[in-house]
Amino acid sequence: MPVPVPRQRAIPAVECGQAPAASPDSGPSKEQAPPGTHPAENPTTRRENPTEKREKPTDTSPDTSTGTSTGTGTDGRTSTTGTDSRTGTDPGTGRTQSAAPTNLTVLLIEDDPAGSPIVPDLLDQAGKPIRVRTARNLTEAGRLLTDDVHCILLDLALSAPTPARTSTDGGGNGNAGGDAEDHDELAVLRHVLELAPRHAVLALTSSSDAERGAEAVAVGAQDYLFRDELDGRLLSRAIRYAVERKRSDSAERRLAEGRLRAQENRRLERGLLPTPLLAGSPLRFAARYRPGRSRALLGGDFYDVVRTPDGTVHAMIGDVCGHGPDEAALGVELRIAWRALTLAGLCGDQLLGTLQQVLEHERSDDEIFATLCAVDISPDGRRAGLCLAGHPSPLLSRPGEPARLLPYDNNGPALGLLPGARWPRMQVELGAEWSLMLYTDGLIEGHVGEGRERLGQDGMVEMVRRQLAEGLAGEELLRATVNEVRELNGGELADDLAVVLLDRTA
Repeated sequence: MPVPVPRQRAIPAVECGQAPAASPDSGPSKEQAPPGTHPAENPTTRRENPTEKREKPTDTSPDTSTGTSTGTGTDGRTSTTGTDSRTGTDPGTGRTQSAAPTNLTVLLIEDDPAGSPIVPDLLDQAGKPIRVRTARNLTEAGRLLTDDVHCILLDLALSAPTPARTSTDGGGNGNAGGDAEDHDELAVLRHVLELAPRHAVLALTSSSDAERGAEAVAVGAQDYLFRDELDGRLLSRAIRYAVERKRSDSAERRLAEGRLRAQENRRLERGLLPTPLLAGSPLRFAARYRPGRSRALLGGDFYDVVRTPDGTVHAMIGDVCGHGPDEAALGVELRIAWRALTLAGLCGDQLLGTLQQVLEHERSDDEIFATLCAVDISPDGRRAGLCLAGHPSPLLSRPGEPARLLPYDNNGPALGLLPGARWPRMQVELGAEWSLMLYTDGLIEGHVGEGRERLGQDGMVEMVRRQLAEGLAGEELLRATVNEVRELNGGELADDLAVVLLDRTA
């Protein structure tokens, strides 16, 4: 945020058209005494002596008093003692004013030895009184700084807390530890900003020290005002401006932090997506992935493809129940574990049994399970082994034959459901030229139209058959399939979706 140019004078709000003009006979925001009242008895103009000011209790709750501004000694003024509202007689009209709720609360931190208030009457934009609490030092300010305070008025002339002396100089004076802060004219402001990082701060300084006010803004204050040029309208406008500027700055900071977190999450999730290891294989690979979570790149579905040194291509696709961040993390763990076990030489029932142990140790709840489909394609590409753990069967298509689902008879239970379960490995003949599609249930559980009917496996098979007949293959086939499923569903799918396609041409 650029530092404001030091101002030579404070501009009243009325000059900017943001406050009603004062009456011709009105000076700085002071009310006239009722007729017949001696000026010395007028509570709106008389000065308080130091003893009276220090004996007044500092306000911590809204005032509901009903005193009137007359010469009886009952002071209904509220701007310097922290009272919230007042009921009295309007000196200009003689009409009774009812107590009005306040919208803003201000904490004034100043120590005036003369006991004279430096803050005039304050009204918010709706004409309601602004409650002002007064603190004479930072210790008292910390006690009065409650959640309902919107803005802090800080007199830069306030003495900064004396730092602890940690050593002495040669003359025996204990001043070695605090010289640096003694020369910091904005030390008190730094203390306040540290005490109230979420509050708007207005610095008050003298008109002859504009440079110090500009430095206060550079340190962190929202604005500065000249102490000897204050009037009610100007200060009220400045308070509202400071509060809104602080809110804007805080919202902008939160937005920037959210963007950084989102970028970091995207980089992390993108790094957790698999990179197929198919170097040296004649098979072609394509995949589509859509998480069910809004604005996410990773869901509970997972897949991977690797080629082992003997030339066998291993492919896997799985689905952790649910599609939140915890399920996404568990899916990544299972995928990495599957790749490590596959590269270590495990296959079939032995590999799935080890994966179940990983799931049981890593899941956050005993009811969480995962389905999985794993295939291992021989080096010549003509046959494959198939293991299903509660997962839908892959779709196989070959030239001259309609696409069909592979056998589902020997399907085993999902991982994490039955301790000591077994998953038989089925042998499947693929042929010389084929296309094998592995998918999660997000592809088949979308709705068809506005009813409750779902696409299902039969609907998916018919869809793919039609698209194959149109000559689609590889990336184009997956793109067309996913897009049509979304269109039939009437929009984005609620569940995660993953599709893997392996092709072999003669």
